[in-house]
Amino acid sequence: MLSAAEQLEHLELIADHAGLKPPEIVLPESHHIVVHRMRFHYLDWGAAGRPPILFLHGGGLNAHTWDVICLMLRREYHCLALDQRGHGDSEWEPTADYSHESQVRDVEGFIDKLELRRPLIVAHSMGGFAALGYALKHAARLCGLVLVDVGPELNLSGSRRIRDFLSKDRVLDSVDAFVERAMAFNPRRNPVLLRRSLLHNLRQLPNGKWTWKHDPNRMAMAGDFVKERLARARRMLEEIDRITCPTLVLRGDRSDVFTDENASKLAAALPNGRWVKVPDAGHTIQGDNPAGLLDALRPFLREIGI
Repeated sequence: MLSAAEQLEHLELIADHAGLKPPEIVLPESHHIVVHRMRFHYLDWGAAGRPPILFLHGGGLNAHTWDVICLMLRREYHCLALDQRGHGDSEWEPTADYSHESQVRDVEGFIDKLELRRPLIVAHSMGGFAALGYALKHAARLCGLVLVDVGPELNLSGSRRIRDFLSKDRVLDSVDAFVERAMAFNPRRNPVLLRRSLLHNLRQLPNGKWTWKHDPNRMAMAGDFVKERLARARRMLEEIDRITCPTLVLRGDRSDVFTDENASKLAAALPNGRWVKVPDAGHTIQGDNPAGLLDALRPFLREIGI
């Protein structure tokens, strides 16, 4: 676990590595909230009263994946980053219900409980599916939606590669062993920064070994993953015209999960959609090129008037 001083140093290093100059280096407030009888952890970067942005992470990640993005936006917006069920410091679902429907209900409950008025949702990968589900039901409650390397249709071989990475070798002898494995998965990441980022996403076991924080049961859901994903994609695309809020679709130019074709098709199908390719980024754009994500996001924020 990183100390407060180490977290501040880490934020400064991330920003410097990305070529970003935040107005100040501060830490968010860490909070817990009960939604539908489940305990959720979230990071609140302040300040209440400014336009709210809710950040949702991808599968196997946690709220800290958005740290440097929130740090750069916190002077203008009320940034909140949620640890989704079974991830980060949120509760593991006792019956292993990690269905799409349950994640949509979590977003509904969190927004309602915090009384967020017309928030923007910025969501990556798994979080993007939850955001799409929310927007299909409540587009009028949103001022906008940003989908980070995700859409109803994905390159399933890329998705499988990520699932295999997260589900295999869950217990290793050291943090450094996880760093080595993660660098093999994405060799473009900085190993020093990656090590500290991983400390937000790992926990030490009583026997001294280390494992992921996210619940392994979320990767063992019943049913055929491919068939379920394709069926959900068809349903979402059939109803996509219900997402009437302005929507920005981002694609990492090196992503093997979300293609140009996926992004352009989704943006064209949305009533108020557009898409941007972020350079020097794979699937996890916020980690690979946070400056590029901000460069794509800020014009959209000005466009929608927040």
